[in-house]
Amino acid sequence: MANYINNLTPRKSMLTASQIKHMVHEYYRCRMRCCPGSVLHLLRSARLQLCARRGRSRVPVWIKDAWAYMRLLLQSLYFNSLTDSDVVFDSVFEPVFWAVDYVTRWFGLVFVCLVVILTCSILVIAYVVLLPLILNTYSPAWIAWHVCYGHWNLIMIAFHYYKATKTSPGYPPTEKNDTPIVSVCKKCIIPKPARTHHCGICNRCILKMDHHCPWLNNCVGHFNHRYFFSFCLFMTLGCVYCSISGRNLFLDAYSALERFKHLDVDKPGVPVTGMGVLIGLLPHGQTNYQTPAPTYTFKDKMINKSIIYMWVLTSTVGVALGALTIWHAILISRGETSIERHINRKEMKRMEKWGKVYKNPFNYGKLNNWKVFFGVEKKRCLFVHALSMISAFLLPPIFLLSCVYSHWVTRVLLPSGHTPHGDGLKWNAFPVKTDLIPV
Repeated sequence: MANYINNLTPRKSMLTASQIKHMVHEYYRCRMRCCPGSVLHLLRSARLQLCARRGRSRVPVWIKDAWAYMRLLLQSLYFNSLTDSDVVFDSVFEPVFWAVDYVTRWFGLVFVCLVVILTCSILVIAYVVLLPLILNTYSPAWIAWHVCYGHWNLIMIAFHYYKATKTSPGYPPTEKNDTPIVSVCKKCIIPKPARTHHCGICNRCILKMDHHCPWLNNCVGHFNHRYFFSFCLFMTLGCVYCSISGRNLFLDAYSALERFKHLDVDKPGVPVTGMGVLIGLLPHGQTNYQTPAPTYTFKDKMINKSIIYMWVLTSTVGVALGALTIWHAILISRGETSIERHINRKEMKRMEKWGKVYKNPFNYGKLNNWKVFFGVEKKRCLFVHALSMISAFLLPPIFLLSCVYSHWVTRVLLPSGHTPHGDGLKWNAFPVKTDLIPV
């Protein structure tokens, strides 16, 4: 018992600190040679110490989030074997796309207000300046033409712009159903039917998406595509009408302003000295000859400036919007949207490498594509339609075409809120040569 107690009592070591450190070092060297697991244990210990030191560092949270986001973008570049140039481009420019989408989303209302303000300014000039001028100078036939056509064009522009901004473009269902799908959206994580694409600004998938229009503050999709194109078409017609009919007024106004500038350059008084005073050009005591008042007023100057403003604005918008309208008309004739145009071009190039020809599965022929787009479906009885038109009001000659094809008038040339062909979820993917919709 005494020997056991003596063994438990601490004894002073006869080894120095350097000798103990050397023995520990030799011990671990021996363990590393004999057991590879000791190396892993040492690495794990070093990693834990490094993580502990990192945990104690006070790095701002936003720096950590930015670093994690950049690491995620870097990892997406080599995520799998399907990575191509498009994936790399999307990953690198993802912050730029995000910034553009964010700015467009918040400035959409500004663009809508700008469209309304500019259109209203043209209307004010037309009613306040041009209409009195037309009533005083034009013949009754030309007055009737300008009044009827101008108001019809104005109604079509206002109706289609309102419907394009307020009508939902169409969204795919979020619940499970029997709708055929072609893929799964990588952002919404929901099934996508054919011709459906994701909008980063609206942050959801759109049926038959064409593009996101900031001037509408809305996506252009299946249910409002017709309203968007009709607005562009009638706005272009209105701008061209104002530009052509106001050309002579613009030239007269420009010449008047140039004449006003020359009158403003003349000095209001010319000093008379020398012989002029002796021969009595001026009354006694007056030394300056006063020029007469200008022959124009402030109202005349503002009228001419407003005419120039209207002509320049309508001509510029007519050229720019006309080019956009022609481009969308070409796409409609081909049975594709702006997004599908790029997809079809890639498919054509890919099929050419294999010696094959790619055909758009949604192209039903030029005439049928327009019928599907405008929703032109059937004829109407000649007698019933003519009777309804005559009983309503006396129409201009352009509307007499309603006696032949009613839907081309009531659904294209008149405001119509009918729904488009189909629901945007299911599509007939087989091109046909016969008339898809009889007219």
